[in-house]
Amino acid sequence: MSETGTMFFVGEFVHALDAKGRVTIPSKWRITGGDNTYLALPNPGGYITVYPPKMVSRLESKVAEASLSDARAQVLLMELFSKAHSFGCDKQGRINLNEKILEHAGIRGKAVLVGNFSAFAIWSEERYESRETTDERNIFDAMRELGL
Repeated sequence: MSETGTMFFVGEFVHALDAKGRVTIPSKWRITGGDNTYLALPNPGGYITVYPPKMVSRLESKVAEASLSDARAQVLLMELFSKAHSFGCDKQGRINLNEKILEHAGIRGKAVLVGNFSAFAIWSEERYESRETTDERNIFDAMRELGL
């Protein structure tokens, strides 16, 4: 974490799963002190999206807006969070994702952790290397398309 307390996730890292199925989070992506609980959700794109505590807090606020009497909203929330996995890092920065979420992403030997600024993704090495990119564009085209 930076001196200003601002946390963001950038870069691409390849890490092997250890014998217990754990993967190491890059040191600059680890939350130290306080709440260090991440939330992982299976992404329909065949990878895992991981949200840090700050994003989990924002998500919690949005979820709280769903009416308890709205049966459809409650079913959707149950569907979403029944597939989620929460975790923290151990002292070596390793996380232990459950078998179901690893299976969703096809992660067996190596995992690719990819920053998305406010969150990060965990891919199987094979899927990440073979993913389809929309087209070849330079960084400035991408920034323009995002309105940056």
